[in-house]
Amino acid sequence: MGKLYVIATPIGNMEDLSYRAARILTEVDALACEDTRQTSRIFQRYELAKPRTTFSYHDHNEEMAGKRIMGLLEAGSTVGICSDGGYPGISDPGYRIIAAAREADHEVEVIPGPSAVPTALVASGLSTSSYTFKGFPPRKSGQRQRFLEPEKDLPHTIICFESPFRIGKFLADAHVVLGNRLSAVCIELTKKFERVHRGYLEDLAEEFRGKKVKGEITVVFSGNHPKFMKPEEDKEEAQ
Repeated sequence: MGKLYVIATPIGNMEDLSYRAARILTEVDALACEDTRQTSRIFQRYELAKPRTTFSYHDHNEEMAGKRIMGLLEAGSTVGICSDGGYPGISDPGYRIIAAAREADHEVEVIPGPSAVPTALVASGLSTSSYTFKGFPPRKSGQRQRFLEPEKDLPHTIICFESPFRIGKFLADAHVVLGNRLSAVCIELTKKFERVHRGYLEDLAEEFRGKKVKGEITVVFSGNHPKFMKPEEDKEEAQ
């Protein structure tokens, strides 16, 4: 039987690659990457030897590439999968092939590393006791509001990814559904120009309204608890 390695890679800062991940990247028989050009930067940065077989595995070829991975595993090969950053399977392809490998009794080993989800959660300064990660919201306003609706009365922190082209609209929809609660917009995590904008949703929605933002964005919303909502007296004073 073969072995599948699920390899977490840096989400921005290349120094976050672990020694273990670097070793596994050179030892696998084959490596399936979301973007082979992006992953090549890791091999170049650390002067690592590439596996003899490297190919792409992404949203648009997931079925075909998945069959190739399973074929390699059936042949007894070791196969690594990695995304452009973070963990495969978290808002990136990976879940289906991991499930298929386990169902076929192949060994699966996760090589832990960077992830925008816990990084943003801690950086936000919001509660870390319990949280829900919801991935990317839909593109349309009505769908985005329905996407957030199940969370509005729950106490846990909410984490989402969002496109820099839609962040203002997403924050406005979140304000409508979730109310004026403390939140954080985390931009370019682990990179040189990392920044965290923390405040109440009403203010954040106004700050990012129509604003052009560069970089990867992770948004953290506090849970539904009075200590995270803007006090009523503050609202009255602002009127």
